[in-house]
Amino acid sequence: MVDDVVATASRPRTAVLVGPQMVGKTALFEALLEAAGTSARKHRKGGERPATHSMTAAACTFLGEAWTLIDTPGAIDFSYEAQAALAAADLAIVVVEPVLERASGAAGLLKFLDDRAIPHMIVVNRMDQAAIHMRDLIAALQPWSSRKLVLRQVPIREGDQVKGYVDLVSERAYRWRTGQASDQIALPDWMRPREEEARSALVEALADLDDALLEKLLEEDTPSQAELYAALKADVRSDSLVPVLLTAAELDHGVRRLWKALRHDTPDAKDTCERLSLDSDQVVLQVIKTNHQAHGGKQSLVRVWSGVAREGLVLNGQRIGTLTRPGSGAKVAEARAGDVVIAARLDQVMTGQVLVAEPVGIDFPVAPAPVYTLAIGAENRADDVKLSTALRKLVEEDLSLSVQHAEETGDTLLSGQGELHLKHALEVMRSAFGVAVASRTPRVAGKETIRKGKTLHHRHKRQTGGHGQFADIHLEIHPLPRGSGFRFSDRIVGGAVPKQYIPAVEEGVREALVKGPMGYPVVDVEVVLTDGQYHAVDSSDMAFRTCARSAVQDALAECEPLVLEPIHKVIITAPSEDTPKVQRLVSGRRGQILGFDARPGWAGWDQVEALMPEAEMADMIIDLRSLTQGLGSFTHVMDHLAEARGKMAAKAA
Repeated sequence: MVDDVVATASRPRTAVLVGPQMVGKTALFEALLEAAGTSARKHRKGGERPATHSMTAAACTFLGEAWTLIDTPGAIDFSYEAQAALAAADLAIVVVEPVLERASGAAGLLKFLDDRAIPHMIVVNRMDQAAIHMRDLIAALQPWSSRKLVLRQVPIREGDQVKGYVDLVSERAYRWRTGQASDQIALPDWMRPREEEARSALVEALADLDDALLEKLLEEDTPSQAELYAALKADVRSDSLVPVLLTAAELDHGVRRLWKALRHDTPDAKDTCERLSLDSDQVVLQVIKTNHQAHGGKQSLVRVWSGVAREGLVLNGQRIGTLTRPGSGAKVAEARAGDVVIAARLDQVMTGQVLVAEPVGIDFPVAPAPVYTLAIGAENRADDVKLSTALRKLVEEDLSLSVQHAEETGDTLLSGQGELHLKHALEVMRSAFGVAVASRTPRVAGKETIRKGKTLHHRHKRQTGGHGQFADIHLEIHPLPRGSGFRFSDRIVGGAVPKQYIPAVEEGVREALVKGPMGYPVVDVEVVLTDGQYHAVDSSDMAFRTCARSAVQDALAECEPLVLEPIHKVIITAPSEDTPKVQRLVSGRRGQILGFDARPGWAGWDQVEALMPEAEMADMIIDLRSLTQGLGSFTHVMDHLAEARGKMAAKAA
């Protein structure tokens, strides 16, 4: 059955719900859909909802207007999923809770929205549980936003409970009713001072961005409600100001008023294209999310930026398959600018890719560098091929995951944004792709070197009935400065070792250095061939290679070998108030702090530079986030090798 959506005066629009973990985004998402007449509530009110790990999109209509709502994960491990969803947003709804201590949880999101000028509003959810003043919450949130945050509503409190709100533009008071539209009531006299204070702050904030309003205020002329509504709409759509609204989604409180704010203030696709500097009349689509269904094949969540998309249309050499509405699965005859639909059979198209007849540029968030890695393998060796296929699909669905093969250790490494992220990825491989995966901490790719040199003589002689094997060599082994690698040279004179055999000697030496007496590759050594003998019949490349390999293998154990561990240069970012905790974390993990400074472009944040052993970094992100309310992160790059301490040295001993 084809879903024929009635055309409306406005284009379809998309709102994306983002926010920290456990603030009730999914409850608000479902409440908004239910208020729009879509039966989307999957969980009993008041019941526990499972954590969201990927974006969920649903189409709906509210008062005859077409919308797509997208719910996103809140856990920091899945922050890239939220960023990808925001690539499709006309407006973002930043959901927070009325808890001052958790206000910083929205910091990264507000910075992301500001940097990309994405219009947004803040919704304080769970207002039925609020025990703080909204002015204090605004003050706690404001340092994380470069836009002015202003209350759009103020709560009506009766005792220790919030029973409704006052709209600061219309100056109307409403009492919430569970599951129903709010009742308009007379503004309580005791609320007037607070309402007037908050309304003045809103009007002044609007006037700061509107010369006409400012002139009225200077002339002590009160702006009309129509003027305030128009100014608020313009400021939100231009991302110049961020209104703050109140809800209690579990009880359906404030949900319809939020819908009215969305209808009034959300830009449409044309406005968003202007923000993205996209000026095109052709059909332009962008893949926001990729999913592999067990029986439905590959499905792509697509935003239509301009033009009209239909099944069978060919863009970028790709034929678009069946189009369906997200949420309902109803088939769509055509998708127009502003729509978000699911397209089938885009097998060669990756997440973030733009489909268009002639190239255009639309940015898509770049996946963050991984901070947590596991070595993985199929529990059943017969599933190795299935594992490879599952990993390919997994990283196609989630660009913040990556897979690589560590040549030195032989490990297959799955990397992502945290312990929860990889735990979810392993569960997806088991449940969706049918591969049970074992995991462990990756092995550190250590190296060996030597403290002292040695002069040695070795003879290889073997008689086998026909031609035998004969090689005789004198070698010198010397340690080199750290980072020098390996050098080979010779001081052969008089043809003691014929020139054609010298490369075989070097090859044998290199083979010996692949695994030293402690089990690691040997580096930072020099080997010099100084003398030797050969036999005209029994000498060969193989004989000299075998002789050199045996000689060096025997000698390394007598050269005072030691283990080297990789040391990484690390840049850790966190709120400034947590910098001392970060420094203690680094020191406690054998790190050397190089310094710290303000994080460029991030007010109230620091970055700490340090040198840290790779062996201490495997689970560092877990402790770092625990110390920084989930906000800390880091990047790292291999810097140098140093003599092993701690676990690696103990293991070698």
